[in-house]
Parts: sequence; C-alpha cells; structure tokens
Amino acid sequence: MKTLYRQSIGFLLILLLVAGISPLQAQDQPVRDDENPDFITISGVVKDKNNKKRLEYVNISIPGSTSGTITNEDGEFSFKIKDASHVKAVEISHIGYYNNKVEVSGINLSDLTVWMTPYENMLDEIIIHAQEPRYLVEQAVSKIPANYSKKTNMLTGFYRETAQKGKRYINISEAVIDIYKTPYNEASDRDRVQVYKGRKLLSQKRTDTLAVKLLGGPNMSVFCDIVKNPDVLLDKECLPYYLFKMEESTNIDNRPQYVISFKPQVIMPYALYYGKLYIDKERLSFTRAEFNLSMDDRNKATQAILKKKPFGLRFRPLEVAYLVNYKDRDGVTYLNYIRNGVRFKCDWKRKLFSTNYTIISETVVTDGREENVTTIPYKMAFKESQSLSDKVENFMDEDFWGAYNIIEPTESLESAVNKLKKQQK
Repeated sequence: MKTLYRQSIGFLLILLLVAGISPLQAQDQPVRDDENPDFITISGVVKDKNNKKRLEYVNISIPGSTSGTITNEDGEFSFKIKDASHVKAVEISHIGYYNNKVEVSGINLSDLTVWMTPYENMLDEIIIHAQEPRYLVEQAVSKIPANYSKKTNMLTGFYRETAQKGKRYINISEAVIDIYKTPYNEASDRDRVQVYKGRKLLSQKRTDTLAVKLLGGPNMSVFCDIVKNPDVLLDKECLPYYLFKMEESTNIDNRPQYVISFKPQVIMPYALYYGKLYIDKERLSFTRAEFNLSMDDRNKATQAILKKKPFGLRFRPLEVAYLVNYKDRDGVTYLNYIRNGVRFKCDWKRKLFSTNYTIISETVVTDGREENVTTIPYKMAFKESQSLSDKVENFMDEDFWGAYNIIEPTESLESAVNKLKKQQK
C-alpha cells in the first residue's frame, strides 16, 4: 500500500547542489496548426462587493465553452478570447459567491473591476445534517462514471511552478501543456501530459547553492485529479481511514454544495490527509477538494515528498497543501484547476540557522476538445522523472505566449522576473 501511495502523489522534490547541474535543451515541441493570432483581451481585478478585498483563484470563463482562466493571488486576470465575434459575455464564478457576468463587445476591455456578491446560505441545514457524511462521499464516488466526461479529452493547460528561498524567487518555470485524458470510467494509467512550449528563469546568485526541483510537475493534472486517480483520497477501501464531518454548506457556480471535512482516524505506514470535500447537492459530483498532508509524523511526510538531497543536508517539511477544482459544463464535470504548495526548511549540520523554501505549482485548464482526439505518444509525454526547468529554455520575449491564456503573474512575481532577467544579461 505504501508503494501505491507514493505513486499516487506522482511528483517529488529533489534537492541538488548547483555545481552538479547540467543544462539540458528544451523538449521537442510539436507542430500545431490551431493557433489564431486574432483575439481580444479582457483584463481587470475581481473584488468582494462587501469588504472590497481582492479575490484569488476566481474562475473566468465563456459560458458553455471550454475556454477559461483564473485570477492570480492579487485578484487580477487577463483573458484572451480567440473568436470574440461569437462571444456575448464572460462569466466569473467563485466558491461562496454568486456568479457575475461581463458583457463582451468585440473589443479589448482593460482595468475592469468585477464585484462579487457573497452567497447567503439558504439551504435547509436540518436536511443536510441528517445525511451521513461518509455515505455522501461514497455515493459521490459511485456516481463518478455518470457525472464526469465519458469521452476522451485533449485539454490545453497553463502550468507554472516557482521556488522561493525565503521571500526571494530562485526558480520560475512555465509552460503551455497538452493533457490527454481518457474517459472517467477508466483508470488514469493512459493519461499523459506533453509540454508544447515553455520558459524558465533561474537564479544566478552564488549564494543559491541549493537547487530545488519538482519532478513530474506538469503531471499534476493526471496525479492530482482525485476523481480520476482515486488512490490519492477517494479509494473506497481507504475511506474508513478517515473520520468525516458535515460542515456549513456553500455555493459554487450558483449551485448549492455539501461541505464535508475529513481527518485521519487510523495510523498507517504512510502519511494521510486532512481537508474538505465539496459535493454538488443535486448531482453528487465532486466540485472541489482542499487537503493537506498530515505532519503528525515528519518522517512519513518526508518520505512522501523528498526523493533526493545532498549528504549532510537536513530537511524538515512544514506544509504540503493541495487545491483541486472542477467545473460543470452542460451537465458534465471537468477538471478546472490544481494548485500544490510545499514549504520546508533546510540546514547543514553544524550550522546555526536554517533556510525556508517554498515550492508553488499550479495548472489551469484553459481549453479542451472531445472530437478527433489522439493519444500523446509515450516518447513525447512528460515523465515523472523529469523536471520542467530542465526541459525548457530561458526566456526574454515579452509576447512569448501569444494568444494562449495564462495565469497572470502577481506583482511580486513580475518583480522577480525582472530581477532574474537582469542576472542573465
């Protein structure tokens, strides 16, 4: 069972000394004929109508389509629409808020402020709490083949990973990726990811002697899709390991949601999770999962996330957190967004002070299709043993992404990009 658990995570940290790293060439990029240079851009910021705070990870999408993106940690977004003549509005949705719409007039719109109204819980709490939470989870698991795509999908996604030493960025890697997904009534064994185009920036400072790499990062969309890959959380044999509790319900995409928290109730040879599951009340589909790796036993947590480190380096995990979002489209639920954050400390023996590191990786699905889908050849697929920063080249081009939708960089990330660019000149 421990081996299965390690495979379910799918990506691990590897710590190396900078002097021992050899640069590699970018992964071969496939030829694409679907790029359209004609597009309009809608950009702005999303805020809470009551307290005026900026809202992070808000969904921005075209109703009834596969096109979308999300806001960054500053609540900002930039959404590129390739065929604006057929688009009447852009929809904005977020957990705990009523949906909002921005009308599209076929021209660029910038500096918008989109106000979101908090959801008022009008559900019958007596009926909800009469349900046994573990039973609801089991019912939702049994409905996965009916609620999620029955077709093979080719998704387009944007992937970003960053590494910070303290508050300073030492690695920024980004890519547009293709995600091949078999139907949800099949296992994820044949699901694959391919890097279409990517770029990176690495710190050149001599003090950054420790390189932090995330192996298999772009494969988050395969391994962290908890509905398609139930070994992470939703294996029915593993559900008894957790204690489930009904929490206050909420709203996602104007649809009422059960909220069920869970925590370990047994001790296993590997680390378990704490978190919350969000289940659509009507369809019993999983729409969101928030979960953290248990730090009750640091050795088990270390075994789950660390593959390699230099001799003499002490590693202490602090937090491993995941967020997985799904989005409903015409009665079918699709993967939408995945975020993983890892915080840890490192220090060398006989040294007084330790250094904090933070790795953030996230994938947003920006487009997709179900027709004329062919598999990604194994030789072109991104491997679990590969690191994105080893597979893409440095970048300087401001228009690198063209018409592709990305997660807008935060103000702090933009500042880090400029600093790292100067180091490489």
